Amino acid sequence: IHTIPMADHILGTLVALARHFPDCVRYQAAHRWAQQEIWDKPLRPRELAGQTLLIIGFGAIGRELARRVRPLGMEIWAMTRSGTGDASLADRILPAAQLNDVIHQADYVVLAAPETPETHHMIGAKQLAAMKPTAYLINVARGPLVDEAALIEALEKRAIAGAALDVTSEEPLPAESPLWGLENVFITPHMSAASEYLWDRQTDLLLQNLERWFSGRELINRVDLQRGY
Repeated sequence: IHTIPMADHILGTLVALARHFPDCVRYQAAHRWAQQEIWDKPLRPRELAGQTLLIIGFGAIGRELARRVRPLGMEIWAMTRSGTGDASLADRILPAAQLNDVIHQADYVVLAAPETPETHHMIGAKQLAAMKPTAYLINVARGPLVDEAALIEALEKRAIAGAALDVTSEEPLPAESPLWGLENVFITPHMSAASEYLWDRQTDLLLQNLERWFSGRELINRVDLQRGY
């Protein structure tokens, strides 16, 4: 149901971060033609080609993102629990156990994994400290995958270039959260899955599963109770 709009949302976020669109919006609100200011930032506008994208969670959403990103010339690394996946969509597929070994090589880290006890705070102070100072973290999964206090500290110290958050530990994000005031944070209000086609796709899935149920066939998108998703 959510694969297409979420892949679109992440792709748009990648372009927005690379091209400093959030900065442009802030300068527009201040009525400032800030071409020189944007150029003089520690991280100048960049191209996505040649950048390394680490997609943590290579389910339907991660794979659809890879399909969209491939023509842009990015190096695509995917991470799954087992280290297996569709090798035609990624240059490397890695097991989750190797996260700490490779996160320092990524320019963009996208979280598209489910929330389980194993993924809780999978991005914490250690992982943030290992990331490049020019790297961005993008979370469209669930807020608790990230240690938010550690993220705020890393962003305040500019230990990483920035973060794009569609989800947070507490939603709605409280007005007093420091995340609102950080210039290196791009916040969207848990809308990456929003689409005018949402209910049509949900209806189609429900009808398919009803047909499968009454004909005794395997249902689509069954939850694995052992894995938690």
